[in-house]
Amino acid sequence: MDCKDLHFSRHAFERMFQRGINPDAVVQIVASGEVIADYPDDQPYPSALLLGLHGDQPVHAVVAHDPATGDCHVVTIYWPDPAIWDETFKKRRA
Repeated sequence: MDCKDLHFSRHAFERMFQRGINPDAVVQIVASGEVIADYPDDQPYPSALLLGLHGDQPVHAVVAHDPATGDCHVVTIYWPDPAIWDETFKKRRA
């Protein structure tokens, strides 16, 4: 995702701390992660679900993009649950 500047919500910082994911890893995930879902109607900005790796573990990040400024806002970040996501961690199981 192309971001002029990256901001972290309080919620994202709390989840990163709880899950042992450092900010540098999140920056890398936002820069090079794969967009697996778009949420164009999210408010206050459209957002996307990104899939990236932290070490060898898949990570999901929800990132909102302010089209007026080009800034991105990390909303949350989490380890995807294999019971909910398929083996690629790109699609929810039915």
